[in-house]
Amino acid sequence: MPSSNHRDNFSHEKNHEALVVEDDAGNLEGQIIIDALQDVLVAHGLLTAPEVLKEIEKLESPGIHLGAKIVARAWSDPDYKAKLLENGKQAIGYIGITVGEAQIIVVENTPKKHNLITCTLCSCYPRSILGQPPSWYISKAYRARAVREPRKVLTEFGTVLPDDMELIVHDSNADMRYLVLPEPPKNLADMNEVEMESLVTRDRLIGVTR
Repeated sequence: MPSSNHRDNFSHEKNHEALVVEDDAGNLEGQIIIDALQDVLVAHGLLTAPEVLKEIEKLESPGIHLGAKIVARAWSDPDYKAKLLENGKQAIGYIGITVGEAQIIVVENTPKKHNLITCTLCSCYPRSILGQPPSWYISKAYRARAVREPRKVLTEFGTVLPDDMELIVHDSNADMRYLVLPEPPKNLADMNEVEMESLVTRDRLIGVTR
């Protein structure tokens, strides 16, 4: 665990899968409480272990594959891309993905513009599309610093933007969640849909990488 003089600093693990920040120290305690409550419910016959596993699977069923499907369709179909940027939730529904959030706003990265997603009040995140957010996204450090010093946060993910590139930080809330549409690869015309989807990562859809 980082020492107190490293508060708000990010520490990378492989592939940016976890960013450890000091104010996430309570996560372990919370998980212990959840596990204990689950054990009590199962022990008293209120839930069975298979039912618990089924509910967990339902929560975790959304994931990067849904976000990748949306992006690949937008990259390969200009008409769909226009619909997606106009009304994200409606356009996502067109391809059979159910959106649980009130609204999804899709913002496009371009050679001159980069979008970064955060939620300063809590941890609003497009869970019905991407599943559960990474621990660093819900940390107080990320939520505060993404607004206060976004370029510095991005460099800690290895993303260094040119000085002349516009950076827009989008603050999600209970009524709207944001999703980044990354720039397509230069050899897009030579790729099939599966190859396109393989390029899409969670971090690109949040905007911490390009």
